[in-house]
Amino acid sequence: MIIVNVKEGESLDRALKRFKKKFEKTGVLRELRARQAYEKKSVTRRTQIKKAIYKQSLNQDTI
Repeated sequence: MIIVNVKEGESLDRALKRFKKKFEKTGVLRELRARQAYEKKSVTRRTQIKKAIYKQSLNQDTI
């Protein structure tokens, strides 16, 4: 359960923004989307490797 303490005089928009940030950090939505369609472990591993290669190539270009 996510608890957001609203300080006195704080606007509702600001408190909502903090709630959204906390909610996103928990990863609930990401997990929900992942559970909607089953993906084999080999496929997830392959996509992770592809992402790592891509990120590594980006870092080498900047150096």
